Amino acid sequence: MKTLVWVEHDHQSVKDATLSTVTAAAKLGEVHLLVAGKGVSAVAEAAAQIEGVGKVHVADDAAYEHFLAENVAPLVVQLMGDHDAVLFPATTTGKNVAPRVAAALDVMQISDILSVEGPDTFTRPIYAGNAIATVQTSDKKLAITVRGTAFDKAAATGGSGTVKAVAAAGDKGLSTFVGSEIAASERPELTSAKIIVSGGRALGSQEQFHALIDPLADKLGAAVGASRAAVDAGYAPNDYQVGQTGKIVAPMVYVAVGISGAIQHLAGMKDSKTIVAINKDEDAPIFQVADIGLVGDLFTLVPELTEKL
Repeated sequence: MKTLVWVEHDHQSVKDATLSTVTAAAKLGEVHLLVAGKGVSAVAEAAAQIEGVGKVHVADDAAYEHFLAENVAPLVVQLMGDHDAVLFPATTTGKNVAPRVAAALDVMQISDILSVEGPDTFTRPIYAGNAIATVQTSDKKLAITVRGTAFDKAAATGGSGTVKAVAAAGDKGLSTFVGSEIAASERPELTSAKIIVSGGRALGSQEQFHALIDPLADKLGAAVGASRAAVDAGYAPNDYQVGQTGKIVAPMVYVAVGISGAIQHLAGMKDSKTIVAINKDEDAPIFQVADIGLVGDLFTLVPELTEKL
């Protein structure tokens, strides 16, 4: 069985979500990668070094510079004649392209898989992660998104894949990239951070969110996250959101400050190795999954904790 993995990258390096997806793909069979973008020769060379990779298909064209699904999907479909399955990281971009590929192949997408049970059988979360469904497909071609936190990362070095250029499918003219506003930060990326400090609505304002959360995160060398309630209230930007409708994370340590623990938030972080919760409500649902719980006023506890670090 030949699998094709769409490589998520920033035009300079391969993102960690791709490494987890390679691990999932290796459980199905021979692993090939697709690197699409503009000026991606360095990314292709790095992708070829990933352990277990046999071949790297490279489509270097301006049409793929911004990973528009309307342009990337036809390229993937073009390559599916020689592959049995295509896997995408279950990231914002991966989940944008995968459904269009599945539709073009006329197959049912298998979303957010947690494990590979066989060549046609997978597990995936349902009901915000409260139940795990085992899914078996009869489709001849598979289109899959992979939850990165459920699979170990493949080694980024040690491989010896061959690099092959493929013909670009070109700009389909269905969408146009207008612009992007990317927040620059010296902190680790949320989805790959080993420590995350997240704040909730209880912080009360954007000023207090940053005044309390940022110093603690800096002391711990952590990424900053937020609950949906905090994001909706304007305390933090959208790319900080952790949860079912945000980013799925599984760091070594997750510190939840003023987060009650709604089911949608727990779905995005309950696989963290150690969960520390700070909340004045001792009955808050977050304490049901927390390894360490501090019951008290966060406006007192967080500065004290930051000072002692």
